[in-house]
Amino acid sequence: MAESFVGKVALVTGGSSGIGRATALAFAAAGARVVLAARGEELGEGVAREIRERGGEARFVRADMGNGRDVEALFEATLAAYGRLDCACNNAASEEGAFARTADVDEAAFDRTMAVNLKGVWLCMRAELRQMLAQQPAGGAIVNVSSVNGLGGAATGAPYSASKAGVLALTKSAAQEYAREGIRVNALVAGAFRTPMLERVFDRAAGGDAAKVAEVEALYTGYIPLARLGRPEEAAAAVVWLCSDAASYVTGHSMIVDGGMTSPMR
Repeated sequence: MAESFVGKVALVTGGSSGIGRATALAFAAAGARVVLAARGEELGEGVAREIRERGGEARFVRADMGNGRDVEALFEATLAAYGRLDCACNNAASEEGAFARTADVDEAAFDRTMAVNLKGVWLCMRAELRQMLAQQPAGGAIVNVSSVNGLGGAATGAPYSASKAGVLALTKSAAQEYAREGIRVNALVAGAFRTPMLERVFDRAAGGDAAKVAEVEALYTGYIPLARLGRPEEAAAAVVWLCSDAASYVTGHSMIVDGGMTSPMR
């Protein structure tokens, strides 16, 4: 039987597309009231509308996770609407700074990557933890979305890899600090999922040549034992499980969902 989130409130950042969209839909399908946040207002409102059309409850809040004031406004809106927060998926990310060797990375691109991918996760976690500690009943579950690149590194992707490695350290630190207060914190270590972000990466790797995009994808898929890209819904299922009572003894965990991509090395 599917886990029920009826009566619970779930927040998903980066919820306008890809893994975030799939996660928002999955929480809603399980009965949660969903707040989704992203920079893209049109896409975000579209996801919220899709949830409502399916009989769920959702609202969209436009926010840039790298901006502290936006994050504060997001949580003010969430609490004004629902008064508590039970689950959170910190998924917003930027691929800026990719396709450059470390010495060639633009400083602004580096700062932007860190602001969204790492500082943004911390800003959201800080607000989530404070709320989960203060509410009655206290407690909750947080999932931070990292990447297989954060397990080591990626040539011409140093800022992204460094930011995603930082997410794992933030996750494990917070998990130790708040476990006895009823808050579980875990990470999804995502492999290659068919998302708009990955499609942009493939396009850049192909030099903008549409005819070569399929070749790039085939080359990348060759590194995956399951020989395919993941579906965003498969990542969402892992996030929702980590937030569920079925995972009540799981905290500080880095759950790798990558089709076996890192299995030869881990």
